Amino acid sequence: MAHAEGQHHVAAAGHHAAAVGEAHVEGQQHPLGIYFKIWGLLFVLSTLSYLVDYFHVQGLLRWTLIVIFMLLKAGLIVAVFMHMLWERLAMVYAILLPPLLLLVLLAIGAGEADYTFLTRMTFFGKANAAAAAPAAPAQHPQPAQK
Repeated sequence: MAHAEGQHHVAAAGHHAAAVGEAHVEGQQHPLGIYFKIWGLLFVLSTLSYLVDYFHVQGLLRWTLIVIFMLLKAGLIVAVFMHMLWERLAMVYAILLPPLLLLVLLAIGAGEADYTFLTRMTFFGKANAAAAAPAAPAQHPQPAQK
């Protein structure tokens, strides 16, 4: 009886592994249509990014649009073409959180740099900067030519 139960468990484990393997294979095959749709969307976003330059958009609006289009394209590429859309949440966190943390730290550093610059301008302002600048070299009279 124990021998028969052992065989039953081995057979059940083999059947379960085969079922999981089949589900895994089926789950990894995505229809080609989604790739073509994302490719088309990337083409549209690239065209919009190009049109920002074509219409000579300037200033903060230009850089805001370019960065938005860039982040949208990067997000689509990572999500679909790198299969992040179908990964477990732990894998997504492991890949996306470190760069996001670096961006947060860079933003904190930029804020610190602005604070330091403004503090220096407050205490050492432009009036003091002129006094601290080296004096112009003295002009020596040129000898008269004969």
